Amino acid sequence: MFKVVVVDDEALVRKGIVQETDWEALDCVVAAEAGNGLEGLEAVRRYRPDLLISDIKMPRMDGIAMLEKLREEENDVSVIFLTAYGEFEYAQSAVKLLASDYLLKPFQDGELEATVRRVTKRIKERREGKSGRAAGAEPLLLPEMENGGMSRYVLSALSYIREHFDDEDMGIASVAAFLGISESHLSHIFKKETNYSVAAYITRYRIQTAMRLLKDCRCKVYEVAEKVGYRDIAYFSSTFKKIVGVNPSEYQSRPDGL
Repeated sequence: MFKVVVVDDEALVRKGIVQETDWEALDCVVAAEAGNGLEGLEAVRRYRPDLLISDIKMPRMDGIAMLEKLREEENDVSVIFLTAYGEFEYAQSAVKLLASDYLLKPFQDGELEATVRRVTKRIKERREGKSGRAAGAEPLLLPEMENGGMSRYVLSALSYIREHFDDEDMGIASVAAFLGISESHLSHIFKKETNYSVAAYITRYRIQTAMRLLKDCRCKVYEVAEKVGYRDIAYFSSTFKKIVGVNPSEYQSRPDGL
């Protein structure tokens, strides 16, 4: 199950989230709750949750400052921010840089659950990708990125790509728009810090994920293509062969992949 920490200074809102949500149906359990960012920071440090659901505007320490502190500590907890519409504009850039998703208050029935499902799905896929690489199931097309020397923009770009690689329309324009910076600036710092262009990194991340999925024989090639953001199967196959050296069906049919 996914561990969740809920942080909101409004007790009624916080209790409503904790007590009125069917967490078991979401494959989640609430590990702790807190009334401000400082308490939330300590709760995250103590319980190491998979998901943090937090208000933005709170006394003592707000949600943005709390998450900035966690990111400085290299804590990659996934985050859903809660914010009123009037507060959202001033926090929009920070939310985009730091959070997995957000909800505008007051949210409607089912919105929280849908958002939690969306974020936990990304967490699960990210974990599966890591375990596949650790098991040596496929050649490592992309090196593990060393986070220490990277800027916040590049770290956020990498996180955004990992969470949205299945979006057919994702590219440098959408990543730059998400970060609130120009495409040229993103292109420059991304290449400098990763040695990849944004487009090349996206392509290789998709193909590496496709390699893992193809080894699950329940997945057909066209299904894998769609799962990694390709709607044109022929283009997916040609891209796959260009990088891997064999086409997807050949790769899938080989016991050892290559």
